[in-house]
Amino acid sequence: MSSPRVLVLRAPGTNCDEETAYAFEKAGAIAERVHVNRLIENPVLKDRYQILCVPGGFSYGDDIAAGRILATRLKQHLGDLVHTFAQGNEDRLILGICNGMQVLMRLGVLTQGVGDGNSAPATLTWNNHGRFEDRWVHLAVDTTPCVFLRDVKRMYLPMAHAEGKFVASSPQILSELKSQGRLAIRYSKNESSGVEDNILPFPSNPNGADANVAGVCDVSGRVFGLMPHPERHLEPTHHPAWTRRVEQPEYGDGFAIFKNAVDWFE
Repeated sequence: MSSPRVLVLRAPGTNCDEETAYAFEKAGAIAERVHVNRLIENPVLKDRYQILCVPGGFSYGDDIAAGRILATRLKQHLGDLVHTFAQGNEDRLILGICNGMQVLMRLGVLTQGVGDGNSAPATLTWNNHGRFEDRWVHLAVDTTPCVFLRDVKRMYLPMAHAEGKFVASSPQILSELKSQGRLAIRYSKNESSGVEDNILPFPSNPNGADANVAGVCDVSGRVFGLMPHPERHLEPTHHPAWTRRVEQPEYGDGFAIFKNAVDWFE
């Protein structure tokens, strides 16, 4: 097909929408930043897009809890939009980055199908040290059906959040998600480390997440949320040590996530 169209969802407090739209366009997509109010006024706009992306920032000031107000607005006013992209039979993708992952977790689309249905099987809560954390982190990709992580083994990306600690409601839920390949990307010790289930110490695991989880996908691999910011490492010069690197790669590590999304539609 021709270049997929991306709906980059905006709301009051969103502040990574321009960088995210640029990342998709660099990967070959056609990206449009659309305010949530515009979608509520005209829900059929959703039919123009193949990819829904909820970018980072502080939607609605993260009042009450990070991502909760935007998730509530989507659930109350745009339930059909969420269903079309997440659960419909059409070939569509969803990506949530940082605040976007928080929104997707509140909507339940990342953990759907596990648990008893009476309570949330997992959530994102405050970092262990109780404050906002901004740093670069090493990441390792687990065996996963995630479309966005195809052929990716490791990444080095910046993270910036206060409520990014992934917590499962029980060891059984965590085990079920792992067995389905849904604990897609994990914090790791260094650039050569693989996936570890035992919780790593700070700062390798910057928030204390269960099983070092940095990102989760749905069972199909079409819906993916991660707390680190791939749109902030698109160019090799984005790397904090780029002046000391002897050989520069063509792209920064985060670019692969957007390119995989675009290539999925070929």
